[in-house]
Amino acid sequence: MYPWFRMIKELVKYRNVPLHPLEPHVGQHICWPWDIDPWLELNNGRTLTLYDLGRIPMAIRTGLYKVARAKGWGMTVAGSSVRYRKRVKTFERFEMRSRLVGWDDRFVYMDQTMWRGGDCTSQALIRSAITQGARGIVDPAELALALGLPAESPPLPAWVQAWIDADATRPWPPEQ
Repeated sequence: MYPWFRMIKELVKYRNVPLHPLEPHVGQHICWPWDIDPWLELNNGRTLTLYDLGRIPMAIRTGLYKVARAKGWGMTVAGSSVRYRKRVKTFERFEMRSRLVGWDDRFVYMDQTMWRGGDCTSQALIRSAITQGARGIVDPAELALALGLPAESPPLPAWVQAWIDADATRPWPPEQ
């Protein structure tokens, strides 16, 4: 089940706390019994769902959500790459950090991490598309300008660009 109550809590908690679009959103969370797998640790699929608890409040705090609604835009995850490195066990607290890394001519890239103490437990690179009905994908430069940013993205980190380049070689549709 989607963590609606947790999302509402995050949205209420940060509703009046603006954030510059290039600053990280940081939230505190707990691994609850409904987040775990048979090994009594945070489930890998649930991790991706919980990353919504960082991206959506970040979108609201930065003004992205308000701009998107006013222009009739949507936002969808168009790709992800996740690393899992440390276990998060039931009832453990962790910190989630979500930040906009940059954009290219089609997508917006976000880096999200979960931390327990000084250890990073997982990291997700999320590629999102801004969409508008029949128009399809909206140029991210248009979003940047609407948020008061320059149309040109800050330089993407080398590891993000390497992922973009590698993913571009992947056949679509997949070979059978």
